[in-house]
Amino acid sequence: MPPMTTALIDPARLKPLLGTLAPRFDVDALAEGSSSSDLLLERAARGAGSGSVLVVDRQTAGRGRRGRHWQSSPEGSLTFSLLWRFDGGVERLAGLSLAVGVALARALSSLGVADVRLKWPNDVLVDGRKLAGILVELSSERRGMVAVIGIGLNLGLPEADATRDVAAASLAESLPVVPERHLLLATILAELAPVLDRFAAEGFAALRDDWQALHAWQGRSVNVLRDGCVALSGTCLGADADGALMIETVNGVERCLSGDLSLREA
Repeated sequence: MPPMTTALIDPARLKPLLGTLAPRFDVDALAEGSSSSDLLLERAARGAGSGSVLVVDRQTAGRGRRGRHWQSSPEGSLTFSLLWRFDGGVERLAGLSLAVGVALARALSSLGVADVRLKWPNDVLVDGRKLAGILVELSSERRGMVAVIGIGLNLGLPEADATRDVAAASLAESLPVVPERHLLLATILAELAPVLDRFAAEGFAALRDDWQALHAWQGRSVNVLRDGCVALSGTCLGADADGALMIETVNGVERCLSGDLSLREA
């Protein structure tokens, strides 16, 4: 496996790695920018096509869920966003971040990362620590919905952050050699394309069993928090067919939709 480099992603080097999937992606890379997702949403409004990818090595306004800052540098992370268009309304995109998690877990596993697991709704874990995060932002247009899928993957360990709800992991800890960034990006995109195609055709229900098999906290006692306060406690049953989190409580099974919810071990 080629060793990691910090060179800016070169679309010409990416094409042969993507093979027959190369025509489905239009990749651009910036050394620095505000946020790959914000910039790609602006490009979407100007007509950027489905499959547009923007890699931003140093994000001055990169963010995760609930507006948390995401640290990024070419030596420490791979941060990019992917634009994907879907027919229909927003209701058809329920569970999209979970579907993306399945693709990301498959890609990392194929590169040799052991015991990759998923935490609802958008974290990729190794040994119970966060290796990658997913943030999906949606906008509507006359023909359907636009999804900008932001992915941040730790190549090395980020600086300590007391606000982080899950400890960080990195590829440098998980593999003998961190993959070269072109190979890493191509592997992720190659797994995303078929997963997003299946999601577009059949919804999250078609991928639910795959997600459940990767679920980190299946059958565990958990708290669901809202705004830092415990809103629900019980046994985690995983995701429903529409991506909602299911918690078995003393009053029966409760469903939680994604939003400002966090999942913590009880």
